[in-house]
Amino acid sequence: MRLLFRQRMFSWFDNYDIYDEAGNAVYTVQGKLAWGHKLVVYDASGSEVGMVVEKIFTFLPKFEIYKYGSYVGCLSKELSLFKPHYDIDYNGWHIDGSMLEWNYKIVGQNGHIVATISKEIFRMTDTYVIDVENPADALDALMFVLAIDAEKCSRD
Repeated sequence: MRLLFRQRMFSWFDNYDIYDEAGNAVYTVQGKLAWGHKLVVYDASGSEVGMVVEKIFTFLPKFEIYKYGSYVGCLSKELSLFKPHYDIDYNGWHIDGSMLEWNYKIVGQNGHIVATISKEIFRMTDTYVIDVENPADALDALMFVLAIDAEKCSRD
């Protein structure tokens, strides 16, 4: 399954539209006023399905992930020299990225690829392509990509 993740232009908060391969809106993401980033994910019918909340006052960036109102895990940036590395306390997943931080892979506990994320360059706003192996993992992968994008925005 492929998702296209596009940030909306000219918004005060982080707002995104997520489309499937056919160009249909699958999710919308709205940034909310909070200390740190707080991103709420809505499905196509407008129901809240997930949330990404930045934990503040931590040494390295950390984001809690909620799905249907319940805590499911946390994404934490780890110290690394050249390539960004994120630990996910969810299903034994971890994320490895390229030096330029444009491409990522979410890798499962047994080493299989859960999702591949690539940033499209030469766009006016942040645009990512998320290729998910199992459609059941699409929402989870999306929320981890949102957390990474929020972490990168905090540094810029």
